[in-house]
Amino acid sequence: MSNAISADDAGPGPGAPPASVAGTNTPPHDSRGKPRIAVFKFASCDGCQLQLLDAANRFLELAEHVEIDHFLEARSRSVPGPYDLGLVEGSITTPHDVERIHEVRAQCRVLVTLGACATAGGIQALRNWGRIDDFLSAVYASPQFIDTLATSTPIADHVHVDFELRGCPVDTTQLVELVTAVLVGRRPRVPQHAVCVECKERGTVCVAVARGIPCLGPVTQAGCGAICPAHDRECFGCYGPAEAANLVSLTGWYERRGTPREELARLVRSFNAWAPAFREEGDRLSAGPAGTDVESSP
Repeated sequence: MSNAISADDAGPGPGAPPASVAGTNTPPHDSRGKPRIAVFKFASCDGCQLQLLDAANRFLELAEHVEIDHFLEARSRSVPGPYDLGLVEGSITTPHDVERIHEVRAQCRVLVTLGACATAGGIQALRNWGRIDDFLSAVYASPQFIDTLATSTPIADHVHVDFELRGCPVDTTQLVELVTAVLVGRRPRVPQHAVCVECKERGTVCVAVARGIPCLGPVTQAGCGAICPAHDRECFGCYGPAEAANLVSLTGWYERRGTPREELARLVRSFNAWAPAFREEGDRLSAGPAGTDVESSP
């Protein structure tokens, strides 16, 4: 995933403007009426939608200028599309999800994905390394009635996405900034640097250097405020890989300092395990030295 792309590039990018609003001051809606917003849920924990609700007071300034026509987490009333802005939480995990995301895409002029589930498949993407039949038989008494896919995949694997807002969950400040920017027709201002910069900004001592804790801060996009390192914990990559993240170099340094490969594989296989950079490194580490297998559960 790139942290920034031009308006002419295909596909989404955190930090990249929606194609319909980049490079123009024209809002992506009919100026004669209020822009219409819809919020959709797929496979997720609802955390990013709850962030939207938690930001209610900050949305009051926008309330007079928009119509929230579909948001089942907040209200039962739903007005049919089309919509000017669609916000999507969750990953694709069932055949019905595949059909529905195409319907959602067709209804939304601008489509934005929210959080690790929607942008990278989420924590549930750990299933992608296992056998779905084993999971079903272990969890459900009658697995034959469960209609599911073998994988959990991000929204962009199925439809065009105009913008990705990362996090697990997303940051409310970034969320308000994104909605505001899309509605007025300018580039959203979201961080482009790694979590390490946030540690420096808040005066947090590096847990990797000072305490020898393997940390993904150097290869993870900023946005959380470096919460975990501030509490003497490693960064778990909640905001996904940063631009040009060199995971081979970072994990190699940790390994030379004594961290087992299986521990490093588990570290990158977390909330954004299926993001390409993390996925490739997780697979490399799990293969072991010289291609030998390493005991590592997803």
